[in-house]
Amino acid sequence: MLKKCTALSLLVLLGLSGCSTLDSQQAAPWINLGTQVLGAAGYGQQSQTVLAIQETLSLSNQRATTTLAQSGAFGLQFPQSVQPIVGVLKSIGFAPQINRVESAMNRGAEQAIAQAKPVFEQAIRQMSIVDAVGIITGGDTAATQYFRRQTEANLRQRYQPIVQQQLQSTGFYSQYQMLQTAVNQLPASQRPNVDLEAYIINQSIERLFVEIGKEEGKIRRDPVGRGGELIGLVSGSR
Repeated sequence: MLKKCTALSLLVLLGLSGCSTLDSQQAAPWINLGTQVLGAAGYGQQSQTVLAIQETLSLSNQRATTTLAQSGAFGLQFPQSVQPIVGVLKSIGFAPQINRVESAMNRGAEQAIAQAKPVFEQAIRQMSIVDAVGIITGGDTAATQYFRRQTEANLRQRYQPIVQQQLQSTGFYSQYQMLQTAVNQLPASQRPNVDLEAYIINQSIERLFVEIGKEEGKIRRDPVGRGGELIGLVSGSR
């Protein structure tokens, strides 16, 4: 067991700590050595690496969604492009409506993140990584970036109805309708044309991957202290 743990430790620690700062050419000899040691120890290198990456992403997702589900985590405001119009509306007495819409936006985003957590977890469990070694030896957010490229379109599609449902529960749509009535009182040339629902979804997805990336970086820098069972095992701590 000690021999196998040491073998696994060599490959995974190359990626989760020191070798994450090396470019692919510098890291190649260490990857080859890790592959040879793992083969001698009777382990399938790719499957163990994939499992380690999946656990890293799973832990990162759990921590990111927990953070973003907290009240005030998003701090969403109207898009910068319509802030001048928002200022005009506030100046003519519609500040309460503006505030209620922004509050509903934030509550909807927070609740949607919490509800969508299993969606993200399932996507992580189903991911198939053929270039796992390249990800492990990448930068601090290499796994997150790969996960995003492979899953964002599907996640966005599955996440949208959850956002819509949660926005409905916060009263966003009724508040937005009130605001739209106020907007219609402005000259046609000054009326903003903003899809706030799409804006909330975009901001939520962006913040989620940013937070997952932050957590991945922490695990890479401290795989024992920030990792889970598998990461602890392959780092030789268990």
